Amino acid sequence: NIMKRVAANDPVAMRQLGTRRYLEGDYVGAFEYLSKAAVLGDAMAHYHLSLLYLMGEGVEKDETKKIYHLEEAAIGGHAKARHHL
Repeated sequence: NIMKRVAANDPVAMRQLGTRRYLEGDYVGAFEYLSKAAVLGDAMAHYHLSLLYLMGEGVEKDETKKIYHLEEAAIGGHAKARHHL
């Protein structure tokens, strides 16, 4: 169960739930779960957060935060993030 994994602070589960919320159009919920996953070091969550800041979905557009999350994702080994820097 994904919620049990989220409750256990599993960053992959948090990212998956954030992605699900995004696809459902719940951008604020997506931001919440992706942020939690990013704090726990999930590189893909950082990448997805950069896209939220780029598009202004669930958050205000913010170039500085977009770059921060792209850099964190790239440091974590996310290839697309490296490409976009």
